[in-house]
Amino acid sequence: MDFKTLAEKYKTELFENVVPFWLTHSQDKEYGGYFTCLLRDGTVFDTDKFIWLQGREVWFFSYLYNKVEKRQEWLDCAIQGGEFLKRFGHDGDYNWYFSLTREGRPLVAPYNIFSYTFAAMAFGQLALATGNKEYEEIAQKTYARILEKKDNPKGMWNKLIPGTRDLKNFALPMILCNLSLEIEHLLDEEVLKQTIEHCIHEVMDVFYRPELGLVVENVTVDNQLSDSFEGRQLNPGHSIEAMWFIMDLGVRLGRQDLIDRAVDIALKMVNVGWDKEFGGIFYFMDRLGYPTQQLEWDQKLWWVHIETMICMAKGYLLTGRPECWAWFEKVQDYAWSHFKDPVYPEWYGYLNRQGEVLLPLKGGKWKGCFHVPRGLYQCWQTLQKCAIKQGE
Repeated sequence: MDFKTLAEKYKTELFENVVPFWLTHSQDKEYGGYFTCLLRDGTVFDTDKFIWLQGREVWFFSYLYNKVEKRQEWLDCAIQGGEFLKRFGHDGDYNWYFSLTREGRPLVAPYNIFSYTFAAMAFGQLALATGNKEYEEIAQKTYARILEKKDNPKGMWNKLIPGTRDLKNFALPMILCNLSLEIEHLLDEEVLKQTIEHCIHEVMDVFYRPELGLVVENVTVDNQLSDSFEGRQLNPGHSIEAMWFIMDLGVRLGRQDLIDRAVDIALKMVNVGWDKEFGGIFYFMDRLGYPTQQLEWDQKLWWVHIETMICMAKGYLLTGRPECWAWFEKVQDYAWSHFKDPVYPEWYGYLNRQGEVLLPLKGGKWKGCFHVPRGLYQCWQTLQKCAIKQGE
């Protein structure tokens, strides 16, 4: 396998197509922050600003500046977004709104914990890029807010009646696995250690169910399976993404056992999630095979496939298991032939089950400057390491 040439393919796509697309089309030069609702050619079709996507873009351009090259246009892009977020993104007490108007007026209350997690990631990486102590403080205070809220993330905006069917969701411990490493440089060592241990336990021993061989999206608060729409829900892409976070933690902690378990689980989930008829990975499934409550269950989404590529590339690098490479190639072939736009930069986000483009947008309320560029970066770096390991 020519890992070096393959790594170059990802690097070229990242820096010649995807990064220029966001730099050119997403920055709001008048009010600050970023437009994420972009048509196929980059034309803005809506100006609302979603905090978690603002945070992701600040994070990404700070990350490029820190990891790849001290390029001023990347830093400028990150700082202007960070300043917009600092000024308008929260209520003054680091409760981060879900969305704002173009000018920065709050539209939707701070009910969504992922506004908080991506704000913390953004300011953690921006603090590294700039040395700005105020940015460090924002990241630390926001992280503390997340830990305060982790048992009831939606707080006063939770619409469920407590005491009837109390469930907890996979997404928060999963994201904390990644976030904790992202802002490790700003955290108290003991807090970091306890959070990581808790998250690994939740992901690998609570939401992963050995009796099913599956990761479920919701369990009861006392860690039992729930026979309900939410309790039967599977999200293969989520589970697989979480497994590369766990692999990164395994590397950080020097725990090969954790890496090996993560690879086992990822391989199980991709086998379950793959559409045997049309190819691609399903968005939602029901663990008992019942109809899902999500009508978009059979859509093929960009992030699911990109996160799977990252996971399988890392799995191959860290274990050498041929199944990981076989899945990497299979998912890569699907992703590059279906999601990559052959005419304009950036990738499509939403396909129907048959693999046809469902929405011709490049960004919206849920898709921004994150999974495609981060995925290209991660694959580029991982494939480079594979090349070095093979002596290319």
